[in-house]
Amino acid sequence: MVIRAVIFDLFDTLVDLRQENLPTEEHHGMQLPASVHAMHAALSERAEIPFERFTLAMAEASRVFAMSHFARDREVPTRLRFEDVVRRLGLADPELPEILTGVHMGVLRSEVAVPAHHAALLGVLRRRVRLGVCSNFSHSETALGILEEAGLRAHLDAIVVSDTFGLRKPRVEIFQEVLARLGVRAEEGIHVGDSLSADVQGAAALGLRSVWLTRRVPACDARLRMHAGARPDHVLPDLAELPRLLDALA
Repeated sequence: MVIRAVIFDLFDTLVDLRQENLPTEEHHGMQLPASVHAMHAALSERAEIPFERFTLAMAEASRVFAMSHFARDREVPTRLRFEDVVRRLGLADPELPEILTGVHMGVLRSEVAVPAHHAALLGVLRRRVRLGVCSNFSHSETALGILEEAGLRAHLDAIVVSDTFGLRKPRVEIFQEVLARLGVRAEEGIHVGDSLSADVQGAAALGLRSVWLTRRVPACDARLRMHAGARPDHVLPDLAELPRLLDALA
């Protein structure tokens, strides 16, 4: 079957999120984001909340959402998370969740890098196939802004982010949504991503061919040996290899 569409993961696929520069901190038995101090500083401008009380509220929210959402592959929008944190702190401040969201997303965006060849590559690919994005991310506005700033959004025919769709990869529904927006069947598409569990496993469940992108994946061979799920149909070290793969599949 001829490939009519390529679907990309966003982070560590189309753009890099340098998590190595964003170390998490453990508080109350939970790993909290690197933005926790910046968020507490913003919170302190509006309410006198001790740092330990803030991190406890963050940890409690994470535990609840881990069971109610993540265990079922449901997304937790960033604003919803911080609305819950503000409620746990007993604050009546309707603007605060959006402020915390902005601070947190600002820290993440500071560590996003765009490989220089990706915009031109998407331009080349779009002349032969339709292009889409299927991303697990908790703030669609930030995801779209990153794509815009990277010069990638104009090349994309469909963008589905779990924040607005509600479900996360590997759920087949989110893949089905992007395929529907692209107007192609699963056997006519190929999905490219860096996660064996989310990207490769999710694509395989729908009969969508997969490319495991290893450019940002450490210890690839060991990870593949430990992965008990579906194997990737193809493994590429860089997106620059994708046109040659499409030629071979054609």
